[in-house]
Amino acid sequence: MELFLGLVILAALLALAYAAINFYSVKKLEEGTDRMKEIAKEIRLGANTFINYEYKIVAIIGVIIAIVLGVVISWQGACAFIIGAIMSASAGYVGMKIATYSNVRVTNTARTTKKLSDTLKVAYKGGSVMGLCVAGFALLGIFLVYLIFGYGLGQIADFRNGIIAENFLGLEAPFSMTISCYALGCSVIAMFNRVGGGIYTKAADMGADLVGKTEAHLPEDDPRNPATIADNVGDNVGDVAGLGADLLESYVGAIMSAAILACELFSRKTAAGAAFDSPFLEKLLIFPVAFAACGLIACIIGIASTLLKRKLSDNPHMELNVSTWVSAGVTALFGLGLAYYFFGYNSNDGYTAFKLGWISPWIAAVLGVAAGIIIGAIAEYYTSYDYKPTKILAKASVDGAALTITQGLALGMKSCMAPVFVLGAAIYGSYVIGGLYGISCAAIGMLSFVATTVSVDTYGPISDNAGGIAEMSYLDEEVRKITDTLDSVGNTTAAIGKGFAIGSAAFATLAMMNSYLYSYTPSNVLADDIALNILNPLTLAGAIVGAALPFFFSGMLIEAVAKAAEQMVEEVRRQFKEIKGLLEGKVLPDTKACISISSQGALKEMRVPALTALIFPVLAGFVFGAEFVGGVLLGATISSIMLAIFTGNAGGAWDNGKKYIETGAIKGHGKGSPAHDAAVVGDTVGDPLKDTVGPSLDILIKIMSTISLVAVAVFSKYNVLDWILSLFK
Repeated sequence: MELFLGLVILAALLALAYAAINFYSVKKLEEGTDRMKEIAKEIRLGANTFINYEYKIVAIIGVIIAIVLGVVISWQGACAFIIGAIMSASAGYVGMKIATYSNVRVTNTARTTKKLSDTLKVAYKGGSVMGLCVAGFALLGIFLVYLIFGYGLGQIADFRNGIIAENFLGLEAPFSMTISCYALGCSVIAMFNRVGGGIYTKAADMGADLVGKTEAHLPEDDPRNPATIADNVGDNVGDVAGLGADLLESYVGAIMSAAILACELFSRKTAAGAAFDSPFLEKLLIFPVAFAACGLIACIIGIASTLLKRKLSDNPHMELNVSTWVSAGVTALFGLGLAYYFFGYNSNDGYTAFKLGWISPWIAAVLGVAAGIIIGAIAEYYTSYDYKPTKILAKASVDGAALTITQGLALGMKSCMAPVFVLGAAIYGSYVIGGLYGISCAAIGMLSFVATTVSVDTYGPISDNAGGIAEMSYLDEEVRKITDTLDSVGNTTAAIGKGFAIGSAAFATLAMMNSYLYSYTPSNVLADDIALNILNPLTLAGAIVGAALPFFFSGMLIEAVAKAAEQMVEEVRRQFKEIKGLLEGKVLPDTKACISISSQGALKEMRVPALTALIFPVLAGFVFGAEFVGGVLLGATISSIMLAIFTGNAGGAWDNGKKYIETGAIKGHGKGSPAHDAAVVGDTVGDPLKDTVGPSLDILIKIMSTISLVAVAVFSKYNVLDWILSLFK
């Protein structure tokens, strides 16, 4: 089995090497005119400044968490946590860097070639760096954890032989706890990146739209608008760095959930005298990591199949879809061979959950792949202006902002039903075929080609930035037309990416919840007998509280965006009023003031929501115990799935509805018309929903389940409620 760790490090190094090649091939391209270079430099400086400050704050919090883990759990867990945090932070940082280098080069390619296909290749090449780094750094970290702690320090062998070390509190700290801590490290970085970046980007975006577009009737990214640079900075720190850390965490969570389940299933069956062979445990531990490695190699093939073409077509949506389909198809093919190699011989081994034999985990993974693609297609249907729902939403803008908002709310709510059916079918199908381990395999399948989905998703904000630079540099209308076409497709790919994110989060969280239940259930209880009793009043109370938590969390995020946006609006109005000649284009605005407002607002406001996600389940556990927290996780997961789908699709539809009007598709209601103003208001309402709330909810449920899994060993034994009840016995 150690041989397959070689496959993991090979895939990780190949991905990172290909990312480096694409990074430097993009960076060596020309930036364009002096004005373009100046704007790009401002965006780059703003993004660097923000992420450096953010990482300083996160580093302090991370060190505190690592010390606590080292004391309460194990030093191995603390080290794994640090590895996870470093890998997640590295992926976000490199992705943000390439985005700030790619944007101006995409603009210049459009300026010099006037070809959509050539511009698309540069944008996608820049996006591929983020995608490859997400999967590459994630697998590199997993390789280190398995190599150092699993095999080097013998935690896998000890666990297999029933030898589990205990800390000074008498709590067990097996290999499953070490990999849980690794996942937690990824989760903490993802939470702060998503929340901080989301607040930053939407505060700037709302300020730019509400005053610049609606009041002053300036075009998108007009150089006279003081908030445009801050808006473009936000695309990089929120939609690139935040997105990358988010999906890296989902990717790691899916892989680790399968490995943790394997450990728990083995210990349960061993304690109950129904154990499967210990070599089979190692197969269950290594298979998800090896499958992810095969998926990453498939993604390299899929991305290269597009980037190595001599000439792309002028249909960016088709080209990006082909890259995704190739990655998914090759992943499925590699995965079939891998499943046969791992489970094709002596497949029983005392483990009866694989109802269809060796092919069971592969079918479960394919169900995950299919579910991800279908959920993405549903998101595209509800958010792309090529389809009826968004066209209806755009036409509602003719009758004012109120109807635009009303129609968008209805669209978002209706869009929740179909993805949930798909999720439910995939969860049940994977369980029937492969048991609880099958659910984890489905999560891995959905995220196995994450490098390509992140690449396609990151291409969007790069194209958006490119359009902003074109507008602020006074380039030809033809250049802006090319970048707008790419940006419009990017909005749809972003909505598809959000569908993947919430779907994978649901799978990974469910798998983590199963492991959570095992962690506090007596060890002699068989896995098949473990359940969360929702009729237990304590569990039911937890579920009700958990269902409310995502709404409370979302409210804090929207309020944080609104506070920062309010300051931005006041600053933009002040500059329009006090800087003479600004609206006439005779002088340039003070963009640094707006960047400072977004940075300070995001850094200040991100702490409470992010810390709430970390602290709430632990605090609830130490007060009310493990069953209450189990209910919290269940309630929070269900309501977060609905909220994330609703906010993502409603926000995406409002954005593309505005763009549909801007194309002139509704006669007599183009840019600058009352209908367009109403659509801008709808887009502004949707901004914090689709780019701050929705993505952050994915992380909320994953980080809560991960930290609960890590802490349950403590609060299941030591909590206030049990102490109070013991006084009455």
